[in-house]
Amino acid sequence: MTVPVDQLRFNMIEQQIRPWDVLDLRVLDLLKVVRREEFVPPAHQGLAFVDMEIPLRGTPEQARASGQIMLAPRVEARLVQDVNPQPHEQVLEIGAGSGHMAALLAGLCQRVITLEIEPELARMAQANLQRAGVRNAEVREADGAKGLAAEGPFDVILLSGSVAQVPDALLQQLKPGGRLMAIVGEEPMMRATLVTRTTGGTTTAQRWDTVAPRLVHFAEPSRFSF
Repeated sequence: MTVPVDQLRFNMIEQQIRPWDVLDLRVLDLLKVVRREEFVPPAHQGLAFVDMEIPLRGTPEQARASGQIMLAPRVEARLVQDVNPQPHEQVLEIGAGSGHMAALLAGLCQRVITLEIEPELARMAQANLQRAGVRNAEVREADGAKGLAAEGPFDVILLSGSVAQVPDALLQQLKPGGRLMAIVGEEPMMRATLVTRTTGGTTTAQRWDTVAPRLVHFAEPSRFSF
């Protein structure tokens, strides 16, 4: 017996996402209308609502090594909730992937620019967003590690993957009061980290533990051997 798609979506929200402390009704309502399955590659349609990362190109191992994945649904939802985009805000996403995170952000803010370094994924994300009718999100083929200073500063910057540390260059592209959300650290444990720009610098809060593939071109810490 085939389970209807809407039931699978309901189960994802109630069994994966809400128990992970995603309780913001704006986010929960958005997850009901943004059709995640339309952003999943055809070969993995059956995994659209499963609690796992979904490869966007190549084998699961290749996709994870290159960061070319969709994050698990609960991780995406929690990142969006914690960075808390508002209707008047401008958002920069680093790592467009399939375009799904940009679609979620676009449902909560005024405008999203999402950067993707891989040409094939940039085209995929743009096509998925257009097909889904998302008009306030734009995909740019660019190196996200540099941000997009020419169009900043931004109210929100969200990194859809992990980094060893948050580059100062991205923090400088936040408005005063702006927030940057990233998964920071090394395996086996990383932390979802919210950095807020203040008039005197920044404040940092580590929200929860998880693990996610690396975004490419972000600096790794030096490792010395003696």
